[in-house]
Amino acid sequence: MVVMITLTGIMGTTLVTPVLPDIIKDFGARPSAVGLLVSAAAAPGILMAPVIGVLSDRYGRREVVVPCLAVFGLSGGLAVFAPNYGVLLALRLLQGVGSAGLVNMAVVIIGDHWTGLERARMIGRNVAILTASVVVLPPVGGLLATIGGWRAAFVPFWLGLVVAGFVAVRLPRSHVVPRRLRDQLRAAGPYLRSPAVVGAMVGGFFVFVLIFGLFLTLMPVHLADDFGAEAGVRGLIFGLPAVTSTISALSLPRWVRRFGARRVVALAFVMLTIAFGLIAAADTLPLVMVAVLVYGFGEGVLIPSFQDAVAGAAPASSRGIVVAMFVGLLRGGQTLGPFLASRALAGPGAQWGFGAGAVVAGALVLASRWLVHPHPVLDDEPVVAPVV
Repeated sequence: MVVMITLTGIMGTTLVTPVLPDIIKDFGARPSAVGLLVSAAAAPGILMAPVIGVLSDRYGRREVVVPCLAVFGLSGGLAVFAPNYGVLLALRLLQGVGSAGLVNMAVVIIGDHWTGLERARMIGRNVAILTASVVVLPPVGGLLATIGGWRAAFVPFWLGLVVAGFVAVRLPRSHVVPRRLRDQLRAAGPYLRSPAVVGAMVGGFFVFVLIFGLFLTLMPVHLADDFGAEAGVRGLIFGLPAVTSTISALSLPRWVRRFGARRVVALAFVMLTIAFGLIAAADTLPLVMVAVLVYGFGEGVLIPSFQDAVAGAAPASSRGIVVAMFVGLLRGGQTLGPFLASRALAGPGAQWGFGAGAVVAGALVLASRWLVHPHPVLDDEPVVAPVV
């Protein structure tokens, strides 16, 4: 169930990334409008993710996840019939409301059932499966667009309704203790202010600015305009990082145990610096492909590292809101990144944007000692009783 929830949420961006230039061309929109289509699926999460976190701690995980899946699937599926750019943008915003409670709730459910090293291992596996899906989803989106036009890439979103039905039947009911909203928020405060959570929030924010601004917004336009790559080729290139990110996500617990979390995170930011610098300088597709493989190593370390830091920093009674606040800030980065990328497209160009990203990633290498902090082990009872 965790994997199904995660994969449904990640489809919102990865499935349609290869067809973004085709959408803009079909509707006659400006090239900078591509950033709005990416941001629209992320912006609602800035406000909705914290709300969903509060609701999940108050009423239960299943009671929140199922409606989110239904909204996501319905709005994404209806995008197939969007008559113009404005309607498509509105449906993407509604889809963003649904996705605001998916990836973060998957992490919360893992935190409810596993602790310590096992939690880190399960989060790593979840991220590994997520990134492995990126090998499949972008090529699928590109293939569907090649066969039936860009609208065909939105058809798989109807599966969100199927997953909603499955989760409604299979996810156990949460055992929650009724509390006043004020008490609930007050209890979460100390965990939100802890160094482990603050560092993970800041680091995750910048990581998502880089991922969604450079790789998921600038890259497809860069490949199409500067290298003449068609949708199918773009989809294949977008799938490459999943190979290396899957390896690094699965290896993360072993690396952290041997070298320490701070060194591993710092090395991951080094990988991003190298990758974005190579893309900025690349004049051939093979060099771009090498760069995106290096990028995958960094992504596969950073996402589960920050997720585990947040999931392990709060007890089950406050985990939903703490993780959701973390995800809400990530959605801010997910929204700001494409906006900045659009400014780069309208101004100095994609290569300049990747160069700037390399500088930011290099600064994060130096800042990693302040972004990674140990958190206490919390031995609390899970919110959701495991199914026997």
